Amino acid sequence: MLEELKKEICEYNLELPRRGLVVMTSGNVSGCDPETNLVVIKPSGVKYATMHPEDLVVVDLNGKKVEGKLKPSVDTESHLYIYRNRPDVFGVCHTHSTFASVFAALGMPIPAVLTTTAMLGGEVPLGEFVPVGEAEIGKEVVEKIGDKKAIILKNHGVFTIGKDAYHATKMAIEVEEIAKITYHALLMGKPNVLTDEQIGLFKHIYENVYGQRE
Repeated sequence: MLEELKKEICEYNLELPRRGLVVMTSGNVSGCDPETNLVVIKPSGVKYATMHPEDLVVVDLNGKKVEGKLKPSVDTESHLYIYRNRPDVFGVCHTHSTFASVFAALGMPIPAVLTTTAMLGGEVPLGEFVPVGEAEIGKEVVEKIGDKKAIILKNHGVFTIGKDAYHATKMAIEVEEIAKITYHALLMGKPNVLTDEQIGLFKHIYENVYGQRE
């Protein structure tokens, strides 16, 4: 079932430790199949080094396991809430990446001081602290993320969304790079914050000019 999607989701999950966005078994990437509305997600507590596509778990949008021998991620309900309430989202990524988590620990949004923040929609907003394991995290993400692609939750970490799992993972990588540069800029002084007009300009470039077009 959904063998190609499983391969993709497995690969994007493995990208997290490669990029230093997670340690041990934390974090996860999921993808929702637009035809069946079934969700493929990482199993709970499984080491990335030993994980294979067949280890991933398939659930429906209500959380019922459809396929898989292992227990799905403890964040599954959070992912499912996002998919149920954001019909434009088909990929979700969650990390505890170092520099973004510094902002989470401080209870600070990540300001839009770099042009690359336009890919995320501008400033990365801050969500409140929510216990792990239920749909409440997903609810906080949906309520606070707005038109952005990323959000940090107080004392926790990062959630990113996208039109598929690839884009959600790409946004998680971008968040950490932006957070790292912003962190060091704040150590040296007061960074220049982009205006809404500037963010809009670069958002247009990233969405309509950057990359290959048909």
